[in-house]
Amino acid sequence: MSTALIGIDIAFALCAVVALLSVVRIVRGPDRGSRLVGAELLTVTVIGLIALGGVRSGNTSTFDLVLVVTMAAFLAAVSLARALVGGAR
Repeated sequence: MSTALIGIDIAFALCAVVALLSVVRIVRGPDRGSRLVGAELLTVTVIGLIALGGVRSGNTSTFDLVLVVTMAAFLAAVSLARALVGGAR
């Protein structure tokens, strides 16, 4: 096993830990703001896992998926943040 593959496997494990911790933040968050931050962290972690899967498999079409999911996650974050403040600017 090459050093690069070991690094990718370590990154997978770290992303899994971060995903678990973000789920804990979503469940136990004291307010809606911390739950929103946990949801955004989980979204970014899932995007990272998809990208790592693409790097590990060598499939370049995975990065198109990462781009689309990232744009959708950005729009969702803006919408949720706006809903959190009640639509005020």
